[in-house]
Amino acid sequence: MPQREAPSRSLDLLNGGAEAFPKMLEAIARAQQRIHLEVYTFERDEVGVQFLGALQSAARRGVRVRVVIDGWGSILDAGQIVRALRSAGCEARIYNPLVNLFLGRGWRNHRKILLVDDQLAYVGGLNIGEEYADQEARLGWADLVVEIRGAACTALVGRIWGDRLTLPARTDVRVLIPGLGGGRRLRRRYVKAIGRARKSVSLAHAYFLPDPRLVRSLTAAARRGVRVLLLLAGRSDVPFARAATRRLYRKLLAAGIQIYEWNDSVLHAKALVVDERRMLLGSFNLDPLSLVNLEVLVDVDDPAVAAKGESWITNHCLGSKEITVRDSAMPGFRARLLDAVGLLVARFAQAVARFLAPRRISK
Repeated sequence: MPQREAPSRSLDLLNGGAEAFPKMLEAIARAQQRIHLEVYTFERDEVGVQFLGALQSAARRGVRVRVVIDGWGSILDAGQIVRALRSAGCEARIYNPLVNLFLGRGWRNHRKILLVDDQLAYVGGLNIGEEYADQEARLGWADLVVEIRGAACTALVGRIWGDRLTLPARTDVRVLIPGLGGGRRLRRRYVKAIGRARKSVSLAHAYFLPDPRLVRSLTAAARRGVRVLLLLAGRSDVPFARAATRRLYRKLLAAGIQIYEWNDSVLHAKALVVDERRMLLGSFNLDPLSLVNLEVLVDVDDPAVAAKGESWITNHCLGSKEITVRDSAMPGFRARLLDAVGLLVARFAQAVARFLAPRRISK
């Protein structure tokens, strides 16, 4: 019977840019064959300049370097970054430049993937920018990245480079990279994982606008005795996103779900830990737009990694504000106003997602 690769050698969970950026830059510096970087936002700030220089240096020493930057997420700097990369011999392109909106192509590449020499990968919610790195006066955005080594990268290599490879017979990590509209497949994986929970569900998500089916899955888990804990954003980089999320609080709290809001920095993580042994994380948000964008999700069946993810969520909850029934029961007019704003934001996100839905792609 095939033996599993030791989890300690194949997987590690990294705490945001503070841990991930140095490792990613080191991996690029050591690359010998090829590098693939796919990212939503690539800023031309201090961190972005470091990555730009590392990628250029790799290309100049003969490494094949391919970079894909989203046209919306990197709206201000994409053109200059792509030109700088190409001048050093990199393959670089902008995915769906904004001009494509006039052609009816507005869907985004929201993935965050770095693959180096087919043996080392970094996948998560982390974009390239200094807001994700700790500064003297402030914390970086709260996020998570999984480092994947060795045979666990095989499926990722095949999907990205198109190589025909023999997949490992058994693996503790599965990387899902569906095409446009494939977010529904990733959402189903969340629903099934929560539905199978027996002891605990811990979820940390930046933009929490779940559909009714996912809400039912969470409340049903809590009502059957599973401890359900949500770490959500008290601060957001998206206007009115918090209002759209807070309109769900009364229903979630009534089911016995614990809710915490992180306020020390922007929460940008997208992670789920079930029964302290299974973890889902990646670029996939629990909102309508992630159902139609290009996304990536890592499904880890490894108690050591799951325990680290559980600890990350728990520690952030300790530094967060716990939301109570009293917090959700605001005075009448204010409650109705915020509910109306939240509903409007949620409906707008749903309308945009329908407009960008895959059925439009075939036209």
